[in-house]
Amino acid sequence: MSARRVRPSCYISVDIEADGPIPGPYSMLSIGAAVAGAQDADGFTPADPEERTFYRELRPISEDFVPEALAVSGLDRARLAVEGAEPALALAEFSDWVGEVSAGAQPVMCGYPASYDWTFLYWYLIRFTGSSPFGHSGCLDMKTLYATKAGLPLRAVAKRTMPARLLSARRHTHHALDDAIEQADLLVSLMAWPGPGGSGPVPG
Repeated sequence: MSARRVRPSCYISVDIEADGPIPGPYSMLSIGAAVAGAQDADGFTPADPEERTFYRELRPISEDFVPEALAVSGLDRARLAVEGAEPALALAEFSDWVGEVSAGAQPVMCGYPASYDWTFLYWYLIRFTGSSPFGHSGCLDMKTLYATKAGLPLRAVAKRTMPARLLSARRHTHHALDDAIEQADLLVSLMAWPGPGGSGPVPG
């Protein structure tokens, strides 16, 4: 019996900025995404994360917000209420973009950590477009990936505990696109990293 053909995955680093802890009562205010690379049965091929990107700022969907959460991004809710994209339009454009950049592969959302960003992204996709280009489980958490390779408990992992050579040289700015690109660098490093006892190359 021949081995089943493995469909490649297209890894898309996504970062969102929001004004509260959960979607619905609170709003996703911006979304940034960058293609980090692709993986097939022969391995992982990195991409230039600045080459294929997506960014939108969105209109808030409620009046409620947590000031501390809003302050992280520095986004102006009053401005976004006027200038922000309608969520249905922004998420439809995002889904189309994902389809274009992942043509021939299965798209996988990745983040560090992915849980918060995935919660908002998936909720918004289902609420405003009715479907998700990632399906219901096409999500890779880079924090878990590192913990597994490093042989550490998940809750022991933080960027400050990682080898510096794995981290991006870019600043973490809390601008969704900047951070998506930075996270794409981290994914590329983690994919190449053999773990603390290995000797394989890590992109520098």
